[in-house]
Amino acid sequence: MGFFSKIFSKIFPSANAAEVVVAAPPAAAGAPAAPAAPASIPLGDVAPILDAMPGASGLNWRTSIVDLLKLLGLDSSLAARKELAGELLYSGNDEPGSAAWNIWLHKQVMRSIAANGGTLPADLRD
Repeated sequence: MGFFSKIFSKIFPSANAAEVVVAAPPAAAGAPAAPAAPASIPLGDVAPILDAMPGASGLNWRTSIVDLLKLLGLDSSLAARKELAGELLYSGNDEPGSAAWNIWLHKQVMRSIAANGGTLPADLRD
């Protein structure tokens, strides 16, 4: 099970983690388009699920990848986030662990959740 599948199964325990796919990063100008993800099955609103988890009120999971991973009870270390970034096909130039890198990682996790059927409010989609 990949790291993103672990995230997804913590949010949607009844979902089949074996069928989870990561969303393709936005294509750069002139780059070939990535294959489309399979059709998703609506699973529910992500924000209320995460807000209801123990400890959510003390964490900034809506913008922080570290806090999101902590909320889900997953490893939030730099090594774990590097593994997740590799799985999500990070190809930028930002230093791993930098603010820009962590922001990209959080946004890509949210995009992948939405691509797999999670419903996100507008502020979490992009």
